Amino acid sequence: MPRVKKAVKSRERRKKILSQAKGFRGGRSRLLRSASETVDRALKFAYRDRKVRKRDFRSLWIMRINAAAREHGLSYSRFISGLKAARVDLDRKALANLAMTDPSAFAKLVEVARQAA
Repeated sequence: MPRVKKAVKSRERRKKILSQAKGFRGGRSRLLRSASETVDRALKFAYRDRKVRKRDFRSLWIMRINAAAREHGLSYSRFISGLKAARVDLDRKALANLAMTDPSAFAKLVEVARQAA
């Protein structure tokens, strides 16, 4: 068996971690152990926060819909239940977008929800 030197593979591993740590301050971008710990932590936060971002946007859409519905004298829950009763299949993202960009169309939806409830 020929002797295997591991320099190439280990350099690739180190370079991968250090390139991921680019932009970190101080030794966190230059020292392998610090960089490795910091990159692991950053990847953990990135994974977690991809889920948190979805939560945050949904709550933002709900706040916007609630504010727009209350301008027309209807609470969020009554508005959503009225839309479900009227079989209007718009998700919260679309409803929030309508509330922000096209208030007249949103007002018509409020009337539809009020009639169905």
